[in-house]
Amino acid sequence: MKKLAALLLAAATGVALAPAAQAAPHGGFTAIWGASPHAPTDGFGPSWGTAGFENQTVRQVVRLNGGGPALRIRLANTYGTSPLKVTGATIARTDTGATVKPGSVRHLTFHGTRSTTIPAGAELASDPTLFPVAPLTKLTVTLYLAEPTGPATGHVFATATTYRATGDHRADTSADAFTETTQSWFYLAGVDAVDTTPRRDTVVTFGDSITDGAGATVDADNRYPDELAERLRGRLNVVNEGIGGNRVLNDSPCFGEKATTRFARDALSQPDVRTVIVLEGINDIGFPLFAHPCTTPATQITAEELIAGHRELIRQAHAKGVRILGATLLPYKGALYFSAEGEAIRDALNTWIRTSGEYDGVVDLDKALSDPTDPDKLLATYDSGDALHPNDKGYRAMADAVDLTQL
Repeated sequence: MKKLAALLLAAATGVALAPAAQAAPHGGFTAIWGASPHAPTDGFGPSWGTAGFENQTVRQVVRLNGGGPALRIRLANTYGTSPLKVTGATIARTDTGATVKPGSVRHLTFHGTRSTTIPAGAELASDPTLFPVAPLTKLTVTLYLAEPTGPATGHVFATATTYRATGDHRADTSADAFTETTQSWFYLAGVDAVDTTPRRDTVVTFGDSITDGAGATVDADNRYPDELAERLRGRLNVVNEGIGGNRVLNDSPCFGEKATTRFARDALSQPDVRTVIVLEGINDIGFPLFAHPCTTPATQITAEELIAGHRELIRQAHAKGVRILGATLLPYKGALYFSAEGEAIRDALNTWIRTSGEYDGVVDLDKALSDPTDPDKLLATYDSGDALHPNDKGYRAMADAVDLTQL
Protein backbone atom coordinates (compact mmCIF):
# COMPACT_ATOMS: atom_id res chain seq x y z
CA MET A 1 0.00 0.00 0.00
CA LYS A 2 2.94 2.36 0.57
CA LYS A 3 3.96 1.96 -3.06
CA LEU A 4 0.42 2.70 -4.25
CA ALA A 5 0.14 5.75 -2.00
CA ALA A 6 3.47 7.09 -3.28
CA LEU A 7 2.41 6.65 -6.90
CA LEU A 8 -0.93 8.37 -6.40
CA LEU A 9 0.63 11.22 -4.42
CA ALA A 10 3.16 11.78 -7.19
CA ALA A 11 0.35 11.84 -9.74
CA ALA A 12 -1.64 14.37 -7.76
CA THR A 13 1.29 16.71 -7.15
CA GLY A 14 3.30 16.21 -10.32
CA VAL A 15 6.35 15.41 -8.21
CA ALA A 16 8.74 12.72 -9.43
CA LEU A 17 9.01 9.61 -7.28
CA ALA A 18 12.09 9.05 -5.17
CA PRO A 19 14.23 6.05 -6.18
CA ALA A 20 12.93 3.98 -3.25
CA ALA A 21 9.38 4.38 -4.51
CA GLN A 22 10.48 3.14 -7.94
CA ALA A 23 12.14 -0.05 -6.72
CA ALA A 24 9.93 -2.36 -8.79
CA PRO A 25 10.69 -2.77 -12.52
CA HIS A 26 9.37 0.01 -14.76
CA GLY A 27 8.59 2.34 -11.85
CA GLY A 28 6.17 0.00 -10.13
CA PHE A 29 3.83 -0.82 -13.04
CA THR A 30 2.91 -4.00 -14.84
CA ALA A 31 1.35 -4.19 -18.32
CA ILE A 32 -2.16 -5.69 -18.39
CA TRP A 33 -3.26 -4.78 -21.93
CA GLY A 34 -1.46 -3.65 -25.06
CA ALA A 35 -1.70 -3.05 -28.81
CA SER A 36 1.30 -2.44 -31.04
CA PRO A 37 1.06 0.99 -32.70
CA HIS A 38 1.70 1.42 -36.40
CA ALA A 39 1.21 4.04 -39.09
CA PRO A 40 -2.31 4.83 -40.33
CA THR A 41 -3.29 3.27 -43.63
CA ASP A 42 -6.12 3.16 -46.14
CA GLY A 43 -4.63 -0.01 -47.61
CA PHE A 44 -7.77 -2.02 -46.83
CA GLY A 45 -10.37 0.75 -47.19
CA PRO A 46 -11.05 4.18 -45.72
CA SER A 47 -9.75 4.60 -42.20
CA TRP A 48 -10.37 7.22 -39.55
CA GLY A 49 -6.64 7.14 -38.89
CA THR A 50 -5.42 8.71 -42.11
CA ALA A 51 -7.64 11.80 -41.71
CA GLY A 52 -7.32 11.96 -37.93
CA PHE A 53 -9.74 13.71 -35.59
CA GLU A 54 -11.01 17.21 -34.76
CA ASN A 55 -13.60 18.09 -32.11
CA GLN A 56 -14.37 14.41 -31.75
CA THR A 57 -14.55 11.90 -28.92
CA VAL A 58 -13.16 8.40 -29.46
CA ARG A 59 -14.38 5.63 -27.13
CA GLN A 60 -12.49 2.32 -27.04
CA VAL A 61 -13.31 -0.83 -25.10
CA VAL A 62 -10.53 -3.23 -24.08
CA ARG A 63 -10.45 -6.32 -21.91
CA LEU A 64 -7.73 -6.26 -19.30
CA ASN A 65 -5.75 -9.50 -19.14
CA GLY A 66 -4.53 -8.71 -15.64
CA GLY A 67 -5.67 -6.70 -12.65
CA GLY A 68 -4.53 -4.28 -10.00
CA PRO A 69 -5.52 -1.54 -7.56
CA ALA A 70 -4.75 1.47 -9.76
CA LEU A 71 -4.37 2.05 -13.51
CA ARG A 72 -2.68 4.27 -16.03
CA ILE A 73 -2.99 4.33 -19.83
CA ARG A 74 -0.24 4.81 -22.40
CA LEU A 75 -0.93 6.91 -25.49
CA ALA A 76 1.26 6.78 -28.61
CA ASN A 77 1.84 9.53 -31.16
CA THR A 78 4.60 7.41 -32.68
CA TYR A 79 3.61 8.03 -36.29
CA GLY A 80 2.08 11.48 -35.89
CA THR A 81 3.32 14.29 -38.09
CA SER A 82 2.77 16.96 -35.42
CA PRO A 83 2.29 17.22 -31.64
CA LEU A 84 -0.93 15.56 -30.47
CA LYS A 85 -3.16 17.61 -28.16
CA VAL A 86 -5.31 15.39 -25.95
CA THR A 87 -7.90 17.69 -24.44
CA GLY A 88 -9.09 15.07 -21.99
CA ALA A 89 -9.30 11.37 -21.26
CA THR A 90 -11.44 9.17 -19.02
CA ILE A 91 -11.65 5.55 -18.00
CA ALA A 92 -14.82 3.79 -16.91
CA ARG A 93 -16.27 0.36 -16.29
CA THR A 94 -17.83 -0.99 -19.47
CA ASP A 95 -21.54 -1.78 -19.59
CA THR A 96 -22.56 -2.71 -23.14
CA GLY A 97 -21.29 -1.25 -26.40
CA ALA A 98 -20.35 2.40 -25.86
CA THR A 99 -22.36 2.57 -22.61
CA VAL A 100 -20.44 2.69 -19.33
CA LYS A 101 -21.59 2.00 -15.78
CA PRO A 102 -22.95 5.06 -13.96
CA GLY A 103 -20.65 6.43 -11.30
CA SER A 104 -17.56 4.71 -12.72
CA VAL A 105 -16.14 7.50 -14.93
CA ARG A 106 -12.72 8.76 -13.83
CA HIS A 107 -10.97 11.72 -15.47
CA LEU A 108 -7.28 11.01 -16.09
CA THR A 109 -4.47 13.47 -15.58
CA PHE A 110 -1.06 13.85 -17.16
CA HIS A 111 1.52 15.40 -14.84
CA GLY A 112 -1.38 16.66 -12.76
CA THR A 113 -3.48 18.27 -15.52
CA ARG A 114 -6.36 16.89 -17.59
CA SER A 115 -4.96 18.02 -20.95
CA THR A 116 -1.62 17.11 -22.45
CA THR A 117 0.42 17.37 -25.63
CA ILE A 118 2.39 14.40 -26.92
CA PRO A 119 5.27 15.25 -29.28
CA ALA A 120 5.39 13.61 -32.70
CA GLY A 121 7.16 10.28 -32.39
CA ALA A 122 6.58 9.99 -28.66
CA GLU A 123 4.52 7.97 -26.18
CA LEU A 124 3.13 9.26 -22.88
CA ALA A 125 1.65 7.58 -19.83
CA SER A 126 -1.14 9.12 -17.78
CA ASP A 127 -0.84 9.54 -14.04
CA PRO A 128 -2.10 6.48 -12.15
CA THR A 129 -5.62 6.67 -10.79
CA LEU A 130 -7.18 4.55 -8.09
CA PHE A 131 -9.41 2.16 -10.03
CA PRO A 132 -9.32 -1.44 -8.80
CA VAL A 133 -9.87 -4.04 -11.50
CA ALA A 134 -9.87 -7.82 -11.54
CA PRO A 135 -8.33 -9.83 -14.38
CA LEU A 136 -10.59 -10.14 -17.45
CA THR A 137 -12.44 -6.89 -16.65
CA LYS A 138 -13.59 -4.72 -19.56
CA LEU A 139 -12.43 -1.10 -19.47
CA THR A 140 -13.71 1.81 -21.56
CA VAL A 141 -11.10 4.44 -22.47
CA THR A 142 -12.44 7.69 -23.93
CA LEU A 143 -10.34 10.43 -25.53
CA TYR A 144 -11.57 13.93 -26.44
CA LEU A 145 -9.54 15.45 -29.27
CA ALA A 146 -10.62 19.07 -29.70
CA GLU A 147 -7.90 20.23 -32.07
CA PRO A 148 -6.92 18.70 -35.43
CA THR A 149 -4.71 15.70 -34.79
CA GLY A 150 -3.37 14.94 -38.25
CA PRO A 151 -2.80 11.28 -39.14
CA ALA A 152 -3.49 9.09 -36.12
CA THR A 153 -1.17 6.42 -34.78
CA GLY A 154 -3.23 3.32 -34.13
CA HIS A 155 -3.84 -0.36 -34.64
CA VAL A 156 -5.89 -1.25 -37.70
CA PHE A 157 -7.11 -4.78 -36.92
CA ALA A 158 -8.57 -4.53 -33.44
CA THR A 159 -11.27 -7.23 -33.77
CA ALA A 160 -13.18 -4.88 -31.48
CA THR A 161 -15.60 -1.98 -31.97
CA THR A 162 -14.45 1.59 -31.47
CA TYR A 163 -17.01 4.41 -31.21
CA ARG A 164 -16.89 8.07 -32.27
CA ALA A 165 -18.96 11.14 -31.41
CA THR A 166 -18.83 14.78 -32.46
CA GLY A 167 -18.00 17.14 -29.61
CA ASP A 168 -16.88 16.46 -26.05
CA HIS A 169 -18.51 13.31 -24.68
CA ARG A 170 -15.66 11.93 -22.63
CA ALA A 171 -17.79 11.80 -19.44
CA ASP A 172 -21.00 10.45 -21.03
CA THR A 173 -22.32 7.24 -19.54
CA SER A 174 -24.81 6.66 -22.36
CA ALA A 175 -23.99 5.63 -25.91
CA ASP A 176 -26.39 8.10 -27.55
CA ALA A 177 -23.75 10.43 -29.00
CA PHE A 178 -21.53 7.64 -30.31
CA THR A 179 -23.17 7.09 -33.67
CA GLU A 180 -20.09 6.05 -35.70
CA THR A 181 -18.10 2.83 -35.38
CA THR A 182 -15.01 1.16 -36.75
CA GLN A 183 -12.86 -1.84 -35.83
CA SER A 184 -9.53 -0.14 -35.19
CA TRP A 185 -7.87 1.36 -32.12
CA PHE A 186 -6.35 4.85 -32.07
CA TYR A 187 -3.52 6.21 -29.91
CA LEU A 188 -4.10 3.67 -27.12
CA ALA A 189 -0.94 1.57 -26.81
CA GLY A 190 -1.24 0.13 -23.33
CA VAL A 191 -2.94 -0.12 -19.96
CA ASP A 192 -0.79 -0.72 -16.89
CA ALA A 193 -1.63 -1.54 -13.28
CA VAL A 194 0.33 -0.68 -10.19
CA ASP A 195 2.54 -3.71 -9.57
CA THR A 196 1.87 -5.31 -6.19
CA THR A 197 4.31 -8.21 -6.50
CA PRO A 198 8.13 -8.33 -6.47
CA ARG A 199 8.31 -10.60 -9.54
CA ARG A 200 7.93 -9.93 -13.24
CA ASP A 201 4.31 -10.65 -14.12
CA THR A 202 3.71 -10.01 -17.82
CA VAL A 203 3.73 -12.43 -20.76
CA VAL A 204 3.94 -10.76 -24.18
CA THR A 205 2.50 -12.58 -27.19
CA PHE A 206 4.34 -11.26 -30.23
CA GLY A 207 3.51 -11.94 -33.86
CA ASP A 208 1.31 -11.26 -36.88
CA SER A 209 -2.43 -11.52 -37.58
CA ILE A 210 -2.72 -14.93 -35.94
CA THR A 211 -1.59 -13.35 -32.66
CA ASP A 212 -3.57 -10.19 -33.43
CA GLY A 213 -6.76 -12.29 -33.66
CA ALA A 214 -7.86 -12.21 -37.31
CA GLY A 215 -10.79 -14.59 -37.79
CA ALA A 216 -11.98 -14.37 -34.18
CA THR A 217 -15.46 -13.12 -33.33
CA VAL A 218 -15.51 -9.31 -33.06
CA ASP A 219 -15.91 -8.02 -29.47
CA ALA A 220 -15.82 -11.54 -28.01
CA ASP A 221 -12.18 -11.47 -26.79
CA ASN A 222 -11.42 -14.89 -28.25
CA ARG A 223 -7.96 -14.14 -29.65
CA TYR A 224 -5.37 -16.66 -28.54
CA PRO A 225 -3.74 -14.24 -26.06
CA ASP A 226 -7.19 -13.62 -24.53
CA GLU A 227 -7.76 -17.36 -24.23
CA LEU A 228 -4.31 -17.73 -22.64
CA ALA A 229 -5.22 -15.02 -20.13
CA GLU A 230 -8.37 -16.96 -19.26
CA ARG A 231 -6.23 -19.99 -18.46
CA LEU A 232 -3.92 -17.93 -16.28
CA ARG A 233 -6.70 -16.01 -14.45
CA GLY A 234 -4.40 -13.31 -13.17
CA ARG A 235 -1.49 -15.50 -12.10
CA LEU A 236 0.36 -13.76 -14.94
CA ASN A 237 -0.77 -10.91 -17.19
CA VAL A 238 -0.96 -11.32 -20.97
CA VAL A 239 -0.32 -8.53 -23.47
CA ASN A 240 -1.08 -8.90 -27.19
CA GLU A 241 1.59 -7.32 -29.39
CA GLY A 242 0.58 -8.84 -32.72
CA ILE A 243 0.18 -6.79 -35.89
CA GLY A 244 -1.81 -8.23 -38.78
CA GLY A 245 0.44 -8.68 -41.82
CA ASN A 246 3.66 -8.16 -39.88
CA ARG A 247 6.88 -9.84 -41.03
CA VAL A 248 10.16 -10.84 -39.42
CA LEU A 249 12.48 -9.50 -42.12
CA ASN A 250 10.73 -6.68 -44.00
CA ASP A 251 8.85 -3.51 -43.11
CA SER A 252 5.43 -2.77 -44.61
CA PRO A 253 3.65 0.52 -45.38
CA CYS A 254 0.52 -0.95 -43.72
CA PHE A 255 1.68 -3.62 -41.28
CA GLY A 256 4.40 -1.94 -39.27
CA GLU A 257 8.14 -2.28 -39.01
CA LYS A 258 9.69 -5.71 -39.28
CA ALA A 259 9.74 -7.82 -36.14
CA THR A 260 13.46 -7.46 -35.55
CA THR A 261 13.04 -3.68 -35.45
CA ARG A 262 9.84 -3.35 -33.41
CA PHE A 263 10.63 -6.14 -30.93
CA ALA A 264 12.49 -3.88 -28.50
CA ARG A 265 9.62 -1.38 -28.32
CA ASP A 266 6.59 -3.66 -28.53
CA ALA A 267 7.81 -6.64 -26.51
CA LEU A 268 10.88 -5.92 -24.41
CA SER A 269 9.80 -2.44 -23.29
CA GLN A 270 6.48 -3.60 -21.84
CA PRO A 271 6.37 -2.86 -18.12
CA ASP A 272 7.28 -5.94 -16.07
CA VAL A 273 7.82 -8.27 -19.05
CA ARG A 274 8.70 -11.79 -17.97
CA THR A 275 8.31 -14.02 -21.05
CA VAL A 276 7.71 -13.44 -24.78
CA ILE A 277 6.04 -15.98 -27.08
CA VAL A 278 7.04 -15.43 -30.73
CA LEU A 279 4.78 -16.60 -33.58
CA GLU A 280 5.88 -15.00 -36.82
CA GLY A 281 7.16 -15.76 -40.30
CA ILE A 282 4.24 -16.98 -42.39
CA ASN A 283 3.88 -13.57 -44.11
CA ASP A 284 7.60 -13.54 -44.95
CA ILE A 285 6.98 -16.86 -46.70
CA GLY A 286 3.71 -16.01 -48.45
CA PHE A 287 3.76 -12.30 -49.32
CA PRO A 288 5.98 -12.70 -52.43
CA LEU A 289 3.00 -14.55 -53.96
CA PHE A 290 0.39 -11.99 -52.85
CA ALA A 291 0.57 -8.77 -54.87
CA HIS A 292 -0.80 -5.83 -52.90
CA PRO A 293 0.57 -2.36 -52.04
CA CYS A 294 0.66 -3.38 -48.37
CA THR A 295 2.88 -6.41 -49.04
CA THR A 296 5.72 -4.47 -50.62
CA PRO A 297 8.59 -5.10 -50.69
CA ALA A 298 7.63 -8.64 -51.76
CA THR A 299 11.09 -9.99 -51.09
CA GLN A 300 11.77 -13.68 -51.57
CA ILE A 301 13.31 -15.16 -48.42
CA THR A 302 15.04 -18.40 -47.52
CA ALA A 303 14.65 -20.61 -44.46
CA GLU A 304 18.16 -19.63 -43.38
CA GLU A 305 17.30 -15.92 -43.52
CA LEU A 306 14.10 -16.48 -41.54
CA ILE A 307 15.96 -18.50 -38.91
CA ALA A 308 18.53 -15.70 -38.67
CA GLY A 309 15.69 -13.25 -37.97
CA HIS A 310 14.40 -15.46 -35.15
CA ARG A 311 17.91 -15.71 -33.75
CA GLU A 312 18.03 -11.92 -33.62
CA LEU A 313 14.81 -11.86 -31.55
CA ILE A 314 16.31 -14.43 -29.17
CA ARG A 315 19.49 -12.36 -28.88
CA GLN A 316 17.54 -9.20 -28.02
CA ALA A 317 15.41 -10.98 -25.42
CA HIS A 318 18.34 -12.64 -23.69
CA ALA A 319 20.24 -9.34 -23.62
CA LYS A 320 17.36 -7.96 -21.54
CA GLY A 321 17.10 -11.03 -19.32
CA VAL A 322 13.70 -11.98 -20.77
CA ARG A 323 12.60 -15.57 -21.38
CA ILE A 324 11.56 -16.25 -24.99
CA LEU A 325 9.50 -19.12 -26.39
CA GLY A 326 9.24 -20.05 -30.06
CA ALA A 327 5.88 -21.08 -31.52
CA THR A 328 5.85 -23.23 -34.63
CA LEU A 329 4.07 -21.79 -37.67
CA LEU A 330 0.55 -23.11 -38.24
CA PRO A 331 -0.34 -25.14 -41.38
CA TYR A 332 -1.57 -23.02 -44.30
CA LYS A 333 -2.25 -25.36 -47.22
CA GLY A 334 -5.16 -23.91 -49.22
CA ALA A 335 -4.43 -20.32 -48.20
CA LEU A 336 -4.28 -17.64 -50.89
CA TYR A 337 -0.49 -17.48 -50.82
CA PHE A 338 0.32 -21.17 -50.25
CA SER A 339 3.05 -22.80 -52.36
CA ALA A 340 5.10 -25.97 -52.19
CA GLU A 341 8.25 -23.85 -51.94
CA GLY A 342 6.79 -21.87 -49.06
CA GLU A 343 5.74 -25.07 -47.30
CA ALA A 344 9.33 -26.30 -47.44
CA ILE A 345 10.48 -23.07 -45.73
CA ARG A 346 7.77 -23.41 -43.06
CA ASP A 347 8.81 -27.00 -42.37
CA ALA A 348 12.47 -26.01 -42.11
CA LEU A 349 11.72 -23.17 -39.68
CA ASN A 350 9.47 -25.37 -37.55
CA THR A 351 12.09 -28.11 -37.40
CA TRP A 352 14.67 -25.57 -36.24
CA ILE A 353 12.32 -24.16 -33.58
CA ARG A 354 11.59 -27.66 -32.25
CA THR A 355 15.12 -29.10 -32.31
CA SER A 356 17.74 -26.34 -32.10
CA GLY A 357 17.33 -25.59 -28.41
CA GLU A 358 17.93 -21.90 -29.10
CA TYR A 359 14.54 -20.78 -27.83
CA ASP A 360 13.99 -21.21 -24.09
CA GLY A 361 10.94 -23.33 -24.84
CA VAL A 362 8.65 -24.38 -27.68
CA VAL A 363 4.91 -24.00 -28.23
CA ASP A 364 4.09 -26.51 -30.97
CA LEU A 365 1.06 -24.89 -32.58
CA ASP A 366 1.67 -26.71 -35.85
CA LYS A 367 1.14 -30.03 -34.10
CA ALA A 368 -1.82 -28.78 -32.07
CA LEU A 369 -3.86 -27.42 -35.00
CA SER A 370 -2.92 -29.53 -38.01
CA ASP A 371 -5.22 -32.04 -39.69
CA PRO A 372 -3.91 -35.54 -38.85
CA THR A 373 -4.92 -36.75 -42.32
CA ASP A 374 -3.11 -33.86 -44.05
CA PRO A 375 -0.60 -32.19 -41.68
CA ASP A 376 -0.03 -29.29 -44.09
CA LYS A 377 -3.63 -28.12 -43.49
CA LEU A 378 -5.44 -26.60 -40.54
CA LEU A 379 -7.93 -28.99 -39.00
CA ALA A 380 -11.32 -27.95 -40.43
CA THR A 381 -12.89 -27.42 -37.03
CA TYR A 382 -10.21 -24.79 -36.27
CA ASP A 383 -10.30 -22.98 -39.66
CA SER A 384 -11.95 -19.54 -39.89
CA GLY A 385 -12.49 -20.19 -43.60
CA ASP A 386 -9.33 -18.91 -45.28
CA ALA A 387 -7.09 -21.92 -44.48
CA LEU A 388 -4.72 -19.54 -42.66
CA HIS A 389 -6.36 -17.95 -39.64
CA PRO A 390 -7.96 -19.99 -36.85
CA ASN A 391 -11.52 -19.44 -35.65
CA ASP A 392 -12.54 -19.08 -32.00
CA LYS A 393 -12.08 -22.83 -31.39
CA GLY A 394 -8.69 -22.70 -33.04
CA TYR A 395 -7.53 -19.81 -30.90
CA ARG A 396 -8.62 -21.72 -27.81
CA ALA A 397 -6.62 -24.72 -29.01
CA MET A 398 -3.58 -22.47 -29.46
CA ALA A 399 -3.86 -21.22 -25.89
CA ASP A 400 -4.32 -24.78 -24.62
CA ALA A 401 -1.08 -25.78 -26.38
CA VAL A 402 0.96 -23.44 -24.17
CA ASP A 403 2.66 -25.24 -21.30
CA LEU A 404 2.03 -22.79 -18.48
CA THR A 405 5.07 -24.02 -16.56
CA GLN A 406 7.26 -22.59 -19.36
CA LEU A 407 5.95 -19.09 -18.68
